[in-house]
Parts: sequence; C-alpha cells; structure tokens
Amino acid sequence: MINHLGKYKNKYRIASSRASWWDYGQDAAYFITVCTQHRIHHFGKISEGKAHLSEIGAIVEKEWLKTVDLRSDMNLTLGEFVIMPNHFHAIIIIGKNKYNDKNIFGGEVGDGNGNISINGDMGVVETQCIASLQSRFDSQSSYQQSRFDPRLSGQQRSQLSYRPPPLPCKNKFAPQSKNLPSIIRGFKTGVTVNARQIHTDFEWQPRYHDRIIRDHQEYQHIENYIIHNPLNWESDRFFSL
Repeated sequence: MINHLGKYKNKYRIASSRASWWDYGQDAAYFITVCTQHRIHHFGKISEGKAHLSEIGAIVEKEWLKTVDLRSDMNLTLGEFVIMPNHFHAIIIIGKNKYNDKNIFGGEVGDGNGNISINGDMGVVETQCIASLQSRFDSQSSYQQSRFDPRLSGQQRSQLSYRPPPLPCKNKFAPQSKNLPSIIRGFKTGVTVNARQIHTDFEWQPRYHDRIIRDHQEYQHIENYIIHNPLNWESDRFFSL
C-alpha cells in the first residue's frame, strides 16, 4: 500500500497528487474528478440512466457554470461535465492568457518545442516532459535491478547510488490564484458555503484527481466517458447504494 503521508515541519501531511513536472497554470485541457467525503450521495440520484439533481447537486451545477465569469482573465472554457450522486467529472480548458504566456521551457506558448496541439487553442502538452519523466523511471528501474544483482558483493551494493536525470520541465508553481488548483479550490468553497445551508455536514473529499489531456483522441474518449457516466453508473468505480 502506498503511503501518501509525508512530513512538513515535523507534522504529517497528505502528499500532493499533482504532477510535479507540470505547471498547472499552463494552457491545456484538464479532466478533473471531485468526490464527496465518504462518497455520500449529496448530489442526487441516477434513475433510468439519467442524473436527477438534489438541491446540493443544483448548487454544484450553478457554481461550476460561474467559473468562467469569475476568472475571465484566465481565458477558460468549460467542456462536458456531469454531476453524479457522489462525485463530479468535468473537462476544463485553460487557454492562453497573460499568466501563462511563457511555457515551462521558457519559450513562447505553442512555439514548436515538442508541443502537441489538442485542437487549436484547447491546449498543449509538453511531450519532452513526459519523455524525461519516462527516462527517470527507466533509470530508477535499472538502479533497483543493480541493487539485487547476485554477482555483486554486499559492499558493492552498498556503494551504489541513484541520481535521477534532471527534468527540463520542473513545475514552476505559477501564481496560486491563476492555475487549476485555485479554480478547484474556489469551486469547492463556493459549493460548501451554500450546501451547508441545506446540509450542515456536507464535505468534499480533501483531494481531487486531475488528468492532463494529451491529444484530441484522448479528449474525445474522456468526453464520451463523461456523457455516458449516468448510463454506466452501476459499473462505475464510484458506485455505491
């Protein structure tokens, strides 16, 4: 089992699930999933393959639709989204704006540094980052195999060291008010404040899941998944009675 707890200032904390090699203020399309705490059915129910929203579910919809207007300077576009009984799926696109006019290699956005265009202005993914990350995994795997090489003596194994190759695309931690985490944080806060007027115990799960959409084919696949999520509710990973 993976231990997600680390220490900061000698206190345990939940490690971030964000990709450390990516700047989440970057122009790109993102697939996000946010769950209720303990996956309680606060948002409504699924009947005959359709979602029927509760009062809190309607609040979720209203708060999400406000996202673009609240952050007009970020050039946001909302893709497909669905509100399920205990979770929320959505595609959100951060377009080119004054906060991300430089990509994470230091060049202009869309300048041909190995970028894959999803579809016009829908976003880019730094393929060099992904290749470099794979290089790290390969390097670490090689190191682990060497550690258990039966031909090496104990002293030789103890002298082995692992130094991962550098990433050319280290997360620059863009201004926290102008990136994906800030969008989700604001959305969750808006829902919580209003939902607790109806149900005082309403809570979100602390973490959320995101995926950087790499190309148009993946975008369409995720879009179809979201659209058909209510139809496939009983086989969904978040399904509960």
